[in-house]
Amino acid sequence: MSDASDVTRAAAVTPLRVVIALCLAAPFVGMLWVGSYARTDPEFIGIPFFYWYQMLWVLLSTALTVIAHQLWQRDQRARKAAPSTDGGVQR
Repeated sequence: MSDASDVTRAAAVTPLRVVIALCLAAPFVGMLWVGSYARTDPEFIGIPFFYWYQMLWVLLSTALTVIAHQLWQRDQRARKAAPSTDGGVQR
């Protein structure tokens, strides 16, 4: 019986996990939507938009991945600290 509750608890979709998923999905959406950045204007210090937009996503992807990792660690710590619903049986 406790195995079922552990699986249900592990598969729970929480708002925090949704934020983590959005942080990880944003770079894919930003880079796969090519029509939004397939142009040369506006230029930034002489670099066409196409190139500096992609380089900006390198920095944004790094920041979003770090944020997702920190949120994931917070989620895991909270789950370990939460009282167990299996009647106190520890594995």
